[in-house]
Amino acid sequence: MKAGWKALLLGAATVTAAFGVAPVASADEIGYIINVTVRPTYNFPNAQVALDYGYGLCGRIERKDSFVDMARQIKADFNTDDELTVSYLLSQAAQELCPAQTWQLRQSAAGYTGT
Repeated sequence: MKAGWKALLLGAATVTAAFGVAPVASADEIGYIINVTVRPTYNFPNAQVALDYGYGLCGRIERKDSFVDMARQIKADFNTDDELTVSYLLSQAAQELCPAQTWQLRQSAAGYTGT
């Protein structure tokens, strides 16, 4: 392992040991906006609407709403039955806007076979 990676891992371990929590990943709003606005499926009128929608999904994930309920709402909001559209938007929101919630989203999606 290279020295730089060792120092990074040691620093993360130190923070975890000292405070009892792992470092929190930060949001990447630009990455999210780019990823969801270049896809024609969503047709967000502007970046702020896309961000508001994504952060709304983050709130639902944090509240532990079911994946099924979130999927149904996305399908209704975007008038689609495409499962890729649903999973892509949910995963982009979680990964880019609220990475600390990614595990919760994965837990909620366990066993999901479509609505």
